[in-house]
Amino acid sequence: MNKNPYEVLGVARDASDADIKKAYHKLVMKYHPDKNPGDKDAEEKFKEVNNAFDILKDPQKRAAYDRFGDAAFAGGNGASAGAGNPFGAGFGGFAGGPGMDDILREAMRGFGFDGFGGFGGARGGATQQRGRDLLDDVTISLRDAYFGTTHSVNFTSNVKCDKCDGHGTDDGKPAPVCPRCGGSGFVQTRQGFFAVETPCPDCNGLGRKISKKCSKCDGAGVVRKSRTLDVKIPAGVQDGARLRLAGQGEAGQNGAPAGDFYIDIHIAPDDKFERVDNDLITKVDVPFATLAMGGEIDVKTIDDKELSVKVPSGTQIGSRLRVRGKGMPNPHRSGSFGDMYIEITMTVPTKLSEKQKKALAEFAGVKPNKKSGWF
Repeated sequence: MNKNPYEVLGVARDASDADIKKAYHKLVMKYHPDKNPGDKDAEEKFKEVNNAFDILKDPQKRAAYDRFGDAAFAGGNGASAGAGNPFGAGFGGFAGGPGMDDILREAMRGFGFDGFGGFGGARGGATQQRGRDLLDDVTISLRDAYFGTTHSVNFTSNVKCDKCDGHGTDDGKPAPVCPRCGGSGFVQTRQGFFAVETPCPDCNGLGRKISKKCSKCDGAGVVRKSRTLDVKIPAGVQDGARLRLAGQGEAGQNGAPAGDFYIDIHIAPDDKFERVDNDLITKVDVPFATLAMGGEIDVKTIDDKELSVKVPSGTQIGSRLRVRGKGMPNPHRSGSFGDMYIEITMTVPTKLSEKQKKALAEFAGVKPNKKSGWF
């Protein structure tokens, strides 16, 4: 039985999507297998967190859980399907489970109803089980986010069997329609007033009868295989962005469509720049004389170029100078960049020569102390 997803993530039942996502990112980083090598408890927590997020991030799944509890995902669909963690250490499987329509359709089948508009319509054959979606998290530097980068993902998942082309048959052709269920995948029996539908025992609910199974996949149409995906992360990507690679998830059984592959992007804090949307903020120490009289300072941009920036006379500590077009690329508008803001700071010198002290005293209009000198 799945644990209560709200309790796993430590959020209230009325938590916002942003709160759920924030709690998920915090816990998934805490229990990530790469940070807890060999820790079985942490690995189990990591799976629980992924499964909980799988339910609460999807409005339909969340509504289904709120109404039906664990029963909404009975039978290996939805969040429970992710418990196997198809990536192994460091990854979490999710999604690919039933939506609200699927849940209601199955409930209606249990009471002998089927073919209602909006719950599935007339049955022309068994519903294919789409392959599971897969998820990976990656943390990149702010510089990589500026230029864009490529992230390689290594994992093991179900792929379409190349011997039978995913059909599960020995000859590699689609299996004939099951004669018992007529391709629906279900058989119906009467129990008094009710008609109860159950998966067809001859074809196991597939709707097609495989007489001779593929020797490589044993009729499943899929095999486990190590894979590598090179994911291109675009320039200007935002922290928390999710990229989707359609059809790159796990293969569906017996020719069903493959799921999708998702990658969540996290950007590590930078020691020189703070990012606000597409703008960058950097702090620069400026000498007092330059602030008072004006002048120019050299500033390095995120792409390691030197800029000469004019500082107006009378510039105050804490004020910001704006340099247009030197921020982050706008991922939604090609050739567009944010701005860079230079926040003015000043370091007070701890040692001054007598000449410097005299000059500062004259500037401030301070007379020398007869006993201890200038200060």
